[in-house]
Amino acid sequence: MYDNNPTLVGIKKEIDESRQGEAFYQERQETSAEGATKHFYIESYGCQMNFSDSEIVASILAEAGYRPTRMLEEADLILVNTCSIREKAEETVRKRLRIFDKMKAQRPGALVGVLGCMAERLKKKLLEEEKLVDLVVGPDAYRDLPGLIESAGEGEKGINVLLSREETYADISPLRLDSNGVTGFISIMRGCDNMCSFCVVPFTRGRERSRNAFSIVAEATDLFEKGYREVTLLGQNVDSYKWENPENGKIVTFAQLLEMVALVHPTLRVRFSTSHPKDITDEVLYAMAKYDNICNYIHLPVQSGNSRILELMNRTYDRDWYKNKVRRIYEIIPDCAISSDIITGFCTETEEEHADTLSMIEYANYSMSYMFFYSERPGTLAARKYPDDIPLKVKKRRLQEVIDLQTQVSHRHNQADIGKTFQVLIEGDSRKSDQEFKGRNSQNKMIVFPKADGLQPGDYVWVKVHEASSATLKGEIVDRTEGSQG
Repeated sequence: MYDNNPTLVGIKKEIDESRQGEAFYQERQETSAEGATKHFYIESYGCQMNFSDSEIVASILAEAGYRPTRMLEEADLILVNTCSIREKAEETVRKRLRIFDKMKAQRPGALVGVLGCMAERLKKKLLEEEKLVDLVVGPDAYRDLPGLIESAGEGEKGINVLLSREETYADISPLRLDSNGVTGFISIMRGCDNMCSFCVVPFTRGRERSRNAFSIVAEATDLFEKGYREVTLLGQNVDSYKWENPENGKIVTFAQLLEMVALVHPTLRVRFSTSHPKDITDEVLYAMAKYDNICNYIHLPVQSGNSRILELMNRTYDRDWYKNKVRRIYEIIPDCAISSDIITGFCTETEEEHADTLSMIEYANYSMSYMFFYSERPGTLAARKYPDDIPLKVKKRRLQEVIDLQTQVSHRHNQADIGKTFQVLIEGDSRKSDQEFKGRNSQNKMIVFPKADGLQPGDYVWVKVHEASSATLKGEIVDRTEGSQG
C-alpha cells in the first residue's frame, strides 16, 4: 500500500523534498533543563487541546531554565491551564487558586499564573478583584511567559491575553508531561470559526489558523522515532484544517494531512479530534478506510437531536443532515465507532425535543458520549439572546436520562464485541492490577488482559474479548504482532 500506489508515492516524495518544516522543528528539540535551578508545577483542565498546550508551555519554560515538578511545595512557579466551557470548570479552578494563594505564604517569591481560556475571559477579575494570581496569559501568548514571569517577579502584574491570527507554535517541540511514552497529542490548528451560540471558544481562542503540514509530519516522525506508536491530531474542528504551502501555493486539506501522517510509518496509529458534522468529508472517510493505521473512530458531537434546538445552537446542520452523515460513515467504514457530545436543557428545549436527542443516541449507536446539562456562558450569543429558562432540576433529570440510555447503548455496543479478536496497542498497566495490561483497539475501546512474558508498552498484540461492561472490554492475548490496526 505504501510503496506501490503512485498517488501515495507522490505525496511521500513531496514530504521528502520539502523538509523545511522538519528542519525548523528539529532546531527546537526538547530541552533537558539540565542545570535548571527553578521548578514549575502545572495543572491542566478541560479539553485535550489544553493538555497539549501545557506541553508547549513546558517546553518554553524549560528553555528559560525551569524544570517541571510534581511536588507542589517545591514549585517556584505554579500554573493552571484553564477551561471556560462550563461554569463548574471555572469554579474548580477558583478553588485550586485559593489553595495556591495560601501556599505562596509558605514559599516566598513563588508566583501563581492562570493560562488558557479562563485567563482570557476573566483577566481583570483574577488580577485586580480577587487578587489570586500574578500572571494571566492567554492561549496565544505563551512565548511571552519568560518576560511576564520576570515582570511579575519584580512586583508587576504579568498579563498578555491578546489573540493572534498567526500563532500556531509550529516550531516548538512540546515537552511531554506525564507521558506513557506510547501515545502523544499533536496540535494541528488553533481557534474556531464556528460560532455555536453556547460556546466561548471563538472568544477565548480566536479565529482558526492551520499549522504548517510539514511541521506536523516532522513532529509525528520525531515521536515515532522516540518509541511512540500513536498520535492524536488535535483541533477544535480538525476537518476544517487547510494549510497553503507558501512555496508552491498548494493547499493541504485534512484528508491529505491524514495521509501524510499515516505515511510516517505503518505501525504509527493516527487518531484525530474533534470533527464537526458539517465539515467532515467523504475524502476523510475514504482516507480512514484506505489506511489500516488510521483508527476507525470518529468523535462527532451532535449536541442535540432536535432540528429547532440545533438551529438555536447555530450548529449549521439539522437532524436529518446529522443522520445522513452517520449513515455515510457506516457505509464507508462499517466497523467505525462513533462517539458524541450532548447538551441537555438548552434554552426553550421541550420534552419532545429532549426525546429527539434520546432517539439520536439509539440511531447513531454511539460507543460513548460526553454528556452535560446546559451551562450559560457570559458573552455568548445564547447568553445575549436566549433565556436560560429550563429549571436546573429539569436539566439534571434530562441529563440523567441521557446518561442512562447511553450506558445501555455502550453496554450493548461492547457486548457485540465478545468473541471478536482485536489488535491492541499496549499502553501500560491496568488501573486495577499490575498483573494486567491495558490498551485500546482501533475503535478507541479500552481492553484489559493478563500480561505475557516479553511484552511491554508500545507492543501490539491480538486480544480475544470474552467479557464486556459499558466502559471496558476484557480478554486474553491470542497472538503477538508487528501490525498497526485494532
